Amino acid sequence: MMTIYEKISEIQKGNQVAAVCTIVNTKGSTPRKTGAKMIVYNDRKIFGTIGGGELERHVIEQAIRVIESQEPNLFRHDLLHQHNMCCGGTVDIFIEPIKMKNKLYIFGAGHVGKALSHYAKDLDFEVVLIDDRKEYLDQATEVGVNKLNLSHEQALPILPFDEQTYVCIVTYSHPIDREILAYCLKKPFAYLGMIGSERKVAMTKKMFAEGLDMTAEELDKVDMPMGLDILAETPEEIAISILSKLIEIKNKAIK
Repeated sequence: MMTIYEKISEIQKGNQVAAVCTIVNTKGSTPRKTGAKMIVYNDRKIFGTIGGGELERHVIEQAIRVIESQEPNLFRHDLLHQHNMCCGGTVDIFIEPIKMKNKLYIFGAGHVGKALSHYAKDLDFEVVLIDDRKEYLDQATEVGVNKLNLSHEQALPILPFDEQTYVCIVTYSHPIDREILAYCLKKPFAYLGMIGSERKVAMTKKMFAEGLDMTAEELDKVDMPMGLDILAETPEEIAISILSKLIEIKNKAIK
């Protein structure tokens, strides 16, 4: 049987909607003690228990409200007076929504893509490195980096996109970069960036405005050239400049 933590990981990877309820303090006689946890899904199904009975029924409803608001909260339950439970104690339960992991799609496993995946895997990102060159993907050996040995035409239709999707385009081909960019612009995303010189960026904006009828407002959503301007030169420095920008976007979204 899965542990509660394995279940939380499964929920995050599966983009399910749920909250975790944890007993953080008890006083007197209570069915479960501090540390007991229960997961509540948005359809009111549960995994685990914090004591059953009327207490659990009320906690499920509170968890649903937390899921809807996406704001954690602390609730106190007087088992006798609120729920007519003969235990008679009090229970403090902290309920927090299970946040989905941010997905980072890195198109291109060259020097910059590999360095970016290396640093990003230790942060709050589910990293997917995509390239049609197996020999380049094989060089990315870090645990925590998912690898897709597919062309961009094969990979794009099978990748899920939402408001927690971050996309970095660093392939070996300018036309491929632009094809990926054109596809992703039509999808929801938290961040979309493309590597390139000022000339490449200017040409891309001109081509998209004329050929794809993209507005300046739509193109302004793309971070190109990618990253913060820290005068980066090496692949590692460029990767850090890009990741710094991703962290800035991610943390602004939390506030």
